[in-house]
Amino acid sequence: MEMEPKGKEASMKMVGIVGLGLIGGSMAKTVKRCMADCVVAGYDLDKGVEEKALRDGAIDRAGVEAVLEADFIMVALYPRQTVEFVKQHAHAMQANTLVMDLCGVKQLVCRELGPFCADRGLRFVGGHPMAGREFSGYDYTLSSLFTGASMILTPTEASDEALLEGLKGVFRLLEFGKVVVTTAENHDKMIAFTSQLAHVVSNAYIKSPEADRHNGYSAGSYKDLTRVARLNEVMWAELFLCNQGPLLDEIDTIIENLQKVREAIAEGDAGQLKALLKEGSDRKRAIDLFAE
Repeated sequence: MEMEPKGKEASMKMVGIVGLGLIGGSMAKTVKRCMADCVVAGYDLDKGVEEKALRDGAIDRAGVEAVLEADFIMVALYPRQTVEFVKQHAHAMQANTLVMDLCGVKQLVCRELGPFCADRGLRFVGGHPMAGREFSGYDYTLSSLFTGASMILTPTEASDEALLEGLKGVFRLLEFGKVVVTTAENHDKMIAFTSQLAHVVSNAYIKSPEADRHNGYSAGSYKDLTRVARLNEVMWAELFLCNQGPLLDEIDTIIENLQKVREAIAEGDAGQLKALLKEGSDRKRAIDLFAE
């Protein structure tokens, strides 16, 4: 695989994608749309999904053997499945193949696969495309899912600067809006706040008895807060448990802040309540201003 950047781009001959669900299938469609000359091989345990992806033109070849011929393999499975797949099939990958996981947690995967791949002449870099939908599966894939999104890369000790610059070029070509390079530890800490906690809170919020009677009483706030309550419980349970420490810290923090609001309301303390609300409002305003 040629990973030296050419201006703002980098070229690749063949990409293999393991797992053709929402993320993997959307990645296949994105590569085909943005890199027309690139051959895309796809593998999914559901052969019906592989056949549909072939009919759609999302992939050119199907099956695990085809994927293992690629010089860039992206694995879009659950974290532990990803580790298992790479370890099981590493012997059949070409020397110097670039392997990237697309999991929502990075420490577990990078810790397992970084040294493992390096010992076998493979190049491994962790990856996490920051995009998704409240629906899962190939039927909900989009060739535009990643347009403008952030792509997070978590290199290992074996990752050199040329490789990372080449990958930045690839993901810019795939229309990601930003490529962020960070450590696996920092990724998991940030994701606990920006993604996992949001799913925990949304899922807990919708369990109110009043949810069954909300029709006619709701507007944007309800929709915003409940959008990610609908989730794939198998995947998210694994992601939460793989990131136990950072996520528990975030849950403890939000419980503490909710408790302060509850106490102010219970005590009828308008001054304290207004101060707490102003603190949150001011913080949101400052963060948004900084982001602009």
